[in-house]
Amino acid sequence: MLAALGGQNMLRRAPIRRRPVNGISVLVTHVPLSLSYYLARQFAQAFVWMLGLISGLILLFDMIELLRKSAAAGSTDLINVIALALMKFPHTLHDTLPFVALAATIFALFRLSRHHELVVMRAVGVSVWQMIAPTVATVALIGAINLTIVNPIAAELYDHYTRLSRQIVDPRAPAFDVGRSGFWLREATDAGAVIVYAASVNQDEGTLRLTGVLLLMSDAEDRLARRIEAKSGELSAGAFRLTEAHDMVPGEPVQAMAEYLQPTTITLTQIQENFARPDTLSLWTLPGFIAFSRTAGFSALSHRLYFQSLLASPVMLCVMVLVGSAFFLTAIARAGVWFSRALGGIGAGFLLYFVARFAYALGLAATLPISLAAWAPIVASALLAVSYLLYREDG
Repeated sequence: MLAALGGQNMLRRAPIRRRPVNGISVLVTHVPLSLSYYLARQFAQAFVWMLGLISGLILLFDMIELLRKSAAAGSTDLINVIALALMKFPHTLHDTLPFVALAATIFALFRLSRHHELVVMRAVGVSVWQMIAPTVATVALIGAINLTIVNPIAAELYDHYTRLSRQIVDPRAPAFDVGRSGFWLREATDAGAVIVYAASVNQDEGTLRLTGVLLLMSDAEDRLARRIEAKSGELSAGAFRLTEAHDMVPGEPVQAMAEYLQPTTITLTQIQENFARPDTLSLWTLPGFIAFSRTAGFSALSHRLYFQSLLASPVMLCVMVLVGSAFFLTAIARAGVWFSRALGGIGAGFLLYFVARFAYALGLAATLPISLAAWAPIVASALLAVSYLLYREDG
């Protein structure tokens, strides 16, 4: 209990005095460093326990799902399934980390409440904010480490997972996935721009093969100057090489060509990087990919939104701590409502996550601005939690 805190002698070292602020007498408490360290350690221990529990569940369910998919594809190699599950694990854990922080906060506060340590702290004048501050600082540090160190590793592993899963789980899946509407590419030229469309694409080693190809060339005033249709084509050696093409220029007869060569400065590597899923790119590489996409004529909406959500992830963890604290620190003297308070905190966390994902979907649909879609649910939840704590703490 409080023996680890140094007992009552330590709490006596927290002098309490009152001073008037704008005519109102407020309580000022100097919290010893050892108390802050103790609270941070309690949360860190709870975080490790919850992280281990949730990680085990994630790996178990991922392995079951991968075994089901690989068995349907005729492959049941357990070693490959375990390797795929381990590659995907850091990426999945990133999405569940806010729930780990919420569960750890509730569990740590429950233990402190059960041993009446929170009651004693409040009795000597320690405020809710002084109890929350060490936990928020700890989870902010965890979020920063996850964002700057763990995220690049997770993105690299998830990129390997997406590539290997095509070969192991679904060998018939295309090696290069673009989208349901086909492949679109725009490249600026000295004379105007070239828009390349292909109904389907397939990567073959270092060559990108296209079928159902259409080239639209515009002049400097964005007027259509030329149209080329081809049955197939490929991108290699700095050019689009089209076969069985038909060249159409306004006011001139259609010309059939066995082969047509369209020079380009875009490489297969750049296309792969641009059309890669945002979650396969790390925090440090996303800005470069976004800059390339915008210069090449792509909006890179999903990449820009994902980048903002990554920046907001440490704040999301801190908000989960505030949500958990709002349900436990405001009723520390009522032990009979622990279970209902825990359910309420978990429910509020799921609601926050649902609203955040809904706003993310609206951002992907370009209904909401990117910054608003990534930050608004988190900021609004933080303001609500802080307002509730202020109301219960200061009346």
